[in-house]
Amino acid sequence: MSRGFVKEDDQEDIPMVPPRADLPPGVTNYVTQVGMNELLAEKQMLVDERSNMNVSNENERRIAVNHINAKLQLLENRIAEAKVVNLSEQPQNEIRFGATVTLKISAAKSVQTFQIVGVDEANVSKGKISFLSPLAKALINKKAGDKATLKLPREDRVFEILGDSEIVVGEI
Repeated sequence: MSRGFVKEDDQEDIPMVPPRADLPPGVTNYVTQVGMNELLAEKQMLVDERSNMNVSNENERRIAVNHINAKLQLLENRIAEAKVVNLSEQPQNEIRFGATVTLKISAAKSVQTFQIVGVDEANVSKGKISFLSPLAKALINKKAGDKATLKLPREDRVFEILGDSEIVVGEI
């Protein structure tokens, strides 16, 4: 039957689900093992939420299930495309995916520590930056004692990779 012959009240609302973190087409979805574990835990949480839904109104239940299913589909696609990087196989003397690095910001004289992680793991407040971020791109392949320059619209910001700290490949 054509949708033209369906009562307006019977039409299903298409759930609006915010997209996951941006991953440009053709870019491999690298993740740490911790990141993969977080994605799998998120998937399990959504499956449990769907199974344990306590909504008495059938229409509200159907809408809620559709919303969870849409989120699950995005998440399952991300998990299927994920490539776990074994951090112990990464070089220990230069910055690569998974490295935790301490930087001195020359203009501010402050020190910050970041780990370079996958797009789904990135959270600046936890010191985790995406491997696609401009800062991570400036740091990749650098070594302790090197400087990395991040070109900003009004200035070039220089980061010194502290020589007295090790480039640690692993989780913060």
